[in-house]
Amino acid sequence: MRVVIEATELPGDYCGPGPDFPDGHHNIHVAIQGRKGHNDLYGLTRANASSVVWELDCDVIGTPPDVDFKGAQVHGASGKRFLYITWGVVDDAGFRMFRRAKLMLDAVPSKIMTAAVEKGVLVGEIGLTDDAGWPLCAAVRPPKITWSSRTRGQMP
Repeated sequence: MRVVIEATELPGDYCGPGPDFPDGHHNIHVAIQGRKGHNDLYGLTRANASSVVWELDCDVIGTPPDVDFKGAQVHGASGKRFLYITWGVVDDAGFRMFRRAKLMLDAVPSKIMTAAVEKGVLVGEIGLTDDAGWPLCAAVRPPKITWSSRTRGQMP
């Protein structure tokens, strides 16, 4: 199955100071993190883009409603899988992660999951700026993300 994350409302490439980073973060980028760690990044994009779309191929194990995911970017234990959206600063040292969000795949409504398995594509639409104007973090479930299905090859 293809999992498509359509992200809008990126927070920009700078976020101001906070308790752990008094000078703020500059040249912020965002990506989907793979299972190999903080530098296993898929679709690295500068956080001042107007939008970003990540398309991931995942294996589906089981049948709805008991679906499990496997794939290069899928994290977590069986039945509690998620995708990491990873925020980091890009500089001469490379990518330095400072924040992540978990897109919880177990929170996809069962009717949508069933349709996505039948059609071949699960789509998550999400805004990437939190209520304070910072890069989105923490566990993400509806209504912060809207899940739908799409037929493979169908454009938005």
